[in-house]
Amino acid sequence: MKFVIVGGTGFIGSRVVAKLVAAGHEVVAAAPSNGINTVTGEGLDEAMAGAHAVLDVTNSPTFDPQGVLDFFHKSTSNQLAAEKEAHVRHHVVLSIVGMEKLPDNAYLKGKAVQENLVEGSGVPFTIIRATQFMEYLGTIADQGGKDGESHISTGNVQVIAASDLVDAIVDVLTGDAANGVIQIAGPEREPMSDVVARYLKAKGDTRKVVADADAIYFGSRLETNTLVPEGKARLGHTTLSEWIANGV
Repeated sequence: MKFVIVGGTGFIGSRVVAKLVAAGHEVVAAAPSNGINTVTGEGLDEAMAGAHAVLDVTNSPTFDPQGVLDFFHKSTSNQLAAEKEAHVRHHVVLSIVGMEKLPDNAYLKGKAVQENLVEGSGVPFTIIRATQFMEYLGTIADQGGKDGESHISTGNVQVIAASDLVDAIVDVLTGDAANGVIQIAGPEREPMSDVVARYLKAKGDTRKVVADADAIYFGSRLETNTLVPEGKARLGHTTLSEWIANGV
């Protein structure tokens, strides 16, 4: 089967591409660097022709509030229009667990626009809401760090290994459309401050993690369970200790 991975040269997208290719599928890694631009529409119709399913793992190139809204609206609208013309049978989009609990977050407003467009498009779809990746713990630490300290939220997280998420995405992409939301999370739930502290210790980073309920996480203050799934969720199998043991 043919699959189009929009954002296929990025962190998650490139891994999905590699897994699909290894399984013998025809895969298009759609990105501006490959002549396929979902904002301008360049190369989009040609990429979609004959595709069975499309995965959107794009990220806004800006964090400007209006820029985020404009990107997700234009990119998603153009994808869905091209998919209708090509009779694509499954549109999968990667989104974020807990996004509905942070309606004032500028970036998540853009993700909400994206999800709403997909839901109303008439193209069979699955929305995957995933928790944060273990591979981004360093970024989280850097965001809260200054003067030898890193102030990190005490809100709970269930960080997931990228490899586990990629396996789940491929299963969803090659399966039938759910026409709804699927949640994917890591196997362990604990405060973000504890997770970051364990990560920094494993890296030999001497920064002190300060557990701070008021610490800002990418523009928002978190409640206890903002970023963890409610109800049914598919869980990865890799624990943080296992991931660290495999080399961070």
